[in-house]
Amino acid sequence: MLELKLAKLPDRTPVKLAITVTPDLHQMLQQYATLYAEAYGREELIAELIPPMLVAFLESDRAFTRRRTASR
Repeated sequence: MLELKLAKLPDRTPVKLAITVTPDLHQMLQQYATLYAEAYGREELIAELIPPMLVAFLESDRAFTRRRTASR
């Protein structure tokens, strides 16, 4: 078997999730999307902003990161 420097890419098939949020959270997400557009000059749908927001949150949770690393 060949040993390439680049490892096999992980599965990148999107998984669609449907969630329900409170009106307050929806308003905050709309406000965030507005600030994002002001900061970067580009409007993005809230649904497009949520996945990177979740990744940033999970990666910043030290206890989660430690536990996840230990379980590998």
